[in-house]
Amino acid sequence: MTVVRAAITQTTWTGDKESMIGRHEQFARDAAAQGVQVICFQELFYGPYFGITQEKKYYSFAEPADGPVVRRFAALAKELGMVMILPIYEEEMPGVYYNTAVVVDADGSVVGKYRKNHIPNLDKFWEKFYFRPGNLGWPVFDTAVGRIGVTICYDRHFPEGWRMLGLAGAQIVFNPNASKPGLSNRLWELEQTGAAAANGYFVLVPNRVGLEDNEFGELAVDFYGTSYVADPQGNYVGELGSSSEEQLLVRDLDLDKVREVRDDWQFYRDRRPDAYGLIVEP
Repeated sequence: MTVVRAAITQTTWTGDKESMIGRHEQFARDAAAQGVQVICFQELFYGPYFGITQEKKYYSFAEPADGPVVRRFAALAKELGMVMILPIYEEEMPGVYYNTAVVVDADGSVVGKYRKNHIPNLDKFWEKFYFRPGNLGWPVFDTAVGRIGVTICYDRHFPEGWRMLGLAGAQIVFNPNASKPGLSNRLWELEQTGAAAANGYFVLVPNRVGLEDNEFGELAVDFYGTSYVADPQGNYVGELGSSSEEQLLVRDLDLDKVREVRDDWQFYRDRRPDAYGLIVEP
């Protein structure tokens, strides 16, 4: 049995970047003390979720994918011997920004990055003001804990991305979020568990939690947390996270279940790409 101990985190905006970084460093250290081998933080983890509004001042939160935040956590990953998924606001150049997750291996090396492919433009999710659509496809990363894929928040509504990661050999997929009450509540229960079962891998879903009114006042939304882990059959692994409090969730993933479930269901054998032409038509 190959067991990976994984962690996901949820917290709210403290009011400043440095304290957010410190809080997530402590999450990582607390996880390491529990034997965690891989950890993923929430979407845009070191800042507020600024998609609530459209203001140029938030461009200042963007950094290169090899910038100070990633270098700081890469050093911590090496110190702790832990794989880290770091959802950042990436600056490729001034005026070109992406919603990105950087994957750092347990030796502190950066193995790659994923850029959010699907960018919403909905009430209080004004992300097209901040991000270009991703241009790196659906990479899967070989790490010390296995083959990892990443989707980010709104990506979860598009089943094609989940399947692309499965076809590329992902065993564990992380989906960092900033999800609030409203249209997404029922989908929150369905989509990631359904993706795990349809594709035969583990899905780990960290979400922001709490009201970021210290930044946005009356515009603030109350992120509902309830981060969770789903196994390759779509079952929850352990309890859901709190709907109101910050939390470190630690779960054991038996990677043997990936092969077991795929052998039982054979979705990859029985799929019919020759019959799905409309899916790839613009």
